[in-house]
Amino acid sequence: MLFSQSCIYGIRAALLVAIRSQKDSDSFTPIRMIAEELNVSFYFLTKILQTLTKARIMESYKGPNGGVRMAMASEDIYLIDIIEAFDEDKVFDSCLLGLPGCRDDDPCPLHKEWKKSKGQLQKVFQRTSLAKLTKEADRLMFRL
Repeated sequence: MLFSQSCIYGIRAALLVAIRSQKDSDSFTPIRMIAEELNVSFYFLTKILQTLTKARIMESYKGPNGGVRMAMASEDIYLIDIIEAFDEDKVFDSCLLGLPGCRDDDPCPLHKEWKKSKGQLQKVFQRTSLAKLTKEADRLMFRL
């Protein structure tokens, strides 16, 4: 798997909240509702949302009507922002086979191909905004 499970759920949670914020950008989405929609443990999701809040991608509100909302417009949040919040440089700096010490002067069998591909992937993540994903999700009637 290219991304950690936390990163995948972070992307899905951000997408869900961004879709809901299209209707009302000021309201907070309850964490329990997100956990049910994504079919993920409430406690695991809470840690994921804390990471997104710490990265200033989301804002949280505690209390009976608490939850999370996007901290900025979805046009200003890119997939790379979410990926870096969870996996930092692990995705683009680590060996695809997970071999320690894999580098240009001591490569694994996939090193050259992965080096080319990961650069292309990184560009896709840098130019794909959450707004673009929400539009595509609406068009496809995508379920999270």
